[in-house]
Amino acid sequence: MIIHDISRDTLTTPVYEGNPETAVTQLQSLETDACNLSQISMCVHAGTHIDAPLHFWEDGSAVDDLRLNTFYGKCTVVSVEGVLTGDDMERMLPYCKRRILFRGCGNTFLSHSAAIVLAESKVVLVGTDADSIAPPFDEVRPHRELARAGIAVLENLDLEDIDDGEYDLCAFPVKLGGLEAAPCRAILFQMEKGLH
Repeated sequence: MIIHDISRDTLTTPVYEGNPETAVTQLQSLETDACNLSQISMCVHAGTHIDAPLHFWEDGSAVDDLRLNTFYGKCTVVSVEGVLTGDDMERMLPYCKRRILFRGCGNTFLSHSAAIVLAESKVVLVGTDADSIAPPFDEVRPHRELARAGIAVLENLDLEDIDDGEYDLCAFPVKLGGLEAAPCRAILFQMEKGLH
């Protein structure tokens, strides 16, 4: 089995425009203390992270209320760039698992119509290598449509070295009770060819 780390480094990945910068403060050092001790100040949307429905829907689930099996299971990686429409999603869905990751060099987004199609499907999670699943000119509507359907969103992935196809995804969010998002370590498991 091949294990692919598809997470970005939370400490070095640029933050979404307008969000606070991630900062590390060293509280203790082995040079002068018994141990190293660090503190992190960050937005919960920094680096690779899960958006829960609560992010854009007041009645949506917080990140710790989502079922854990949402973040583990079969997924499909699809290479596509641009703003996907509802028609695009209708064509793709028959070939996709219940978790879909869009690989597009940071330039793949869901339109409102694409989010509507996904909301009416059996998809439980969508992911992207962009810093947002929605295009900059329409951030709210796609997120709200996915949130209303209870679909988790996995953003800021590193899919540069990942081929299209089927994998097993593991992307459990950090347990942050009552919050709308949480960082995660996203991993893809791939069966080596010829091995069963």
